[in-house]
Amino acid sequence: MLKVDEQKKTDALLEEIAEYVLNKEITSEEAYSTAHYVFIDTIGCGILALNYPECTKHLGPIVPGTVVPNGTRVPGTSHVLDPVQGAFNIGTIIRWLDYNDTWLAAEWGHPSDNLGGILAVADFVSQERLAKGQEPLNVHDVLEAMIKAHEIQGVLALENSLNRVGLDHVMFVKIATTAVVTKMLGGNREEIINALSNAWIDNSSLRTYRHAPNTGSRKSWAAGDATSRAVRLAMMAVKGEMGYKTALSAPGWGFQDVLFNKQELTVKQPFDSYVMENVLFKVSYPAEFHAQTAAEAAVKLHPEVKGRIDEIDHITITTHESAIRIIDKKGSLNNPADRDHCLQYITAIGLLKGNIVAEDYEDDVAADPRVDMLREKMVVSENENYSKDYLDPNKRSIANAVQVHFKDGTSTEQVDCEYPLGHRFRREEAVPKILEKYAQNMATQYASKQLKQIEAVSYDYKKLTAMNVNEFMELLVK
Repeated sequence: MLKVDEQKKTDALLEEIAEYVLNKEITSEEAYSTAHYVFIDTIGCGILALNYPECTKHLGPIVPGTVVPNGTRVPGTSHVLDPVQGAFNIGTIIRWLDYNDTWLAAEWGHPSDNLGGILAVADFVSQERLAKGQEPLNVHDVLEAMIKAHEIQGVLALENSLNRVGLDHVMFVKIATTAVVTKMLGGNREEIINALSNAWIDNSSLRTYRHAPNTGSRKSWAAGDATSRAVRLAMMAVKGEMGYKTALSAPGWGFQDVLFNKQELTVKQPFDSYVMENVLFKVSYPAEFHAQTAAEAAVKLHPEVKGRIDEIDHITITTHESAIRIIDKKGSLNNPADRDHCLQYITAIGLLKGNIVAEDYEDDVAADPRVDMLREKMVVSENENYSKDYLDPNKRSIANAVQVHFKDGTSTEQVDCEYPLGHRFRREEAVPKILEKYAQNMATQYASKQLKQIEAVSYDYKKLTAMNVNEFMELLVK
């Protein structure tokens, strides 16, 4: 039985996260510069998703016709929602096409998923403040919240693998969003801890919808669901809802014993701005990140193989352990959610078309018999050095190599790609592509005049960060 003094002690991780969110000053210029690109890239990904009815059917209020004073605006739409449903909407469009940023470690994930909750709350809080004659939040405040949410999710992911106990990575999204939006709502240290404890007690969705035989579209709205729940718990906490001091460590009943295989959650480094500085952009292809370098290699080989598809004997893909565990798939692929998480499918499209776009995961493209023919010829194997460098904090590589072998005994070169275009080591090369991607995505929804107004602000760091959040969101209303 716990002693009285032990019952009063709060889990150290809850205290550490709350202290970081409340009091850590972010001084890294690189982190803020990167956050700027993450911010616009993430919004652009959401705007592109509005072209897909399977996504837009989830948007809007839960009850049609609901009117919310000072409500959250959903970019690219006319929806004005309460911040909880607003977070679900924004989070869903962000993640729908699997095209926003990525973090790879013991646990995988997409830290910009947190923008769903952050942006929803920032817009709501700004309008509430204006109604009271107070100063609204500006976009710089949003970037700071993003840096901290990235850090919480990413540092937790360095050592703590949810996937190995069957839980989905969006749990860390919920934890990170809960922490930062509680502060944005005016929460104090105790209220942040209370909200966080409730977020951990919620546990998480299972990874079932990411794997055969159940791969499905829930993976595209799971992060929106996580951020909306985070906003709900944060709003409850600032109204005085209690927390649970040992939500993680309580013997028999805490998160660690019940859901984490009796392991202790570990944090190997202080919370700062490491994750934002090292985050991975999906610049070139909307595909699961472990396959990004395979996609680059396949596209590079396309000119050499496009006229010899029928002559191919087999294709070798050399990869790292995480890719084999997550996206090495054989057999039928039932839907776009299945295909964009298949190493062989992504490689086949790259070889056949010399490019990969979101539409390539739809049924009409998948019906091309050459796609499955190539998949069946692929042999996937692990390179242990690739697996080692994947986990090396000084490298964080995501390596793949592709080679095509023909029936006459000849073969292409083996194209090795260690770092994808969105990697920190290739950041300077990537920035023009990030801006190009943003412009193309935004142009799918906005007319020329409005697009020029949005771009005039988006590309100017000083102008953007000084802008009030409510004003920026008004620019995005359609």
